[in-house]
Amino acid sequence: MAEKKLNTVRINAGEWRSRLLKFPDAQGLRPTPERVRQTVFNWLGQDLTGKKCLDLFAGTGVMGFEALSRNAKSVVLVEKTTAVYRAMLDNKAMLKADAAQVLNMDALVFLDKNQELFDVVFVDPPYHQGWLNKVLAQLAKHLNAQGVVYVEAEYALADDETWQVFKQSKAGNVFYHLIKLRDDTN
Repeated sequence: MAEKKLNTVRINAGEWRSRLLKFPDAQGLRPTPERVRQTVFNWLGQDLTGKKCLDLFAGTGVMGFEALSRNAKSVVLVEKTTAVYRAMLDNKAMLKADAAQVLNMDALVFLDKNQELFDVVFVDPPYHQGWLNKVLAQLAKHLNAQGVVYVEAEYALADDETWQVFKQSKAGNVFYHLIKLRDDTN
């Protein structure tokens, strides 16, 4: 019987351009498509030098590793599924990504216990489980004043009392956005 082949996703640009990240099958795991990642990093600016990033529901870790490949200062990757977390550790070792901190924990527990501030946060939670509202409610206290949040969801986001959507698009059934704290939010 042949060994099961792992899935792969390719880093688009930067130091690790074209490197493949391997990951197992896992329920709800949907790597951000290459075309979407290209658009997001065009929105963010190609060079993330000095930025502290957080990748919640990291999955493959491709958003966080892509940020590091584009000179981000550091990235924290948070993933609850143990097999997926282990694959991320393997990818971190393969890339020699010393600026990556990979954590095997629930995103809400991380947000509750961690006090760090981030410049860029990637949020791509499992769909149809109500994660997004819970995470966004806690995320404001983790964002630097000029920080931005990338959100991938099964529906389009709208401005609310805390968040302002300033970039958005759609690919297939996926809506993706860049949001920031409203200017009148303290």
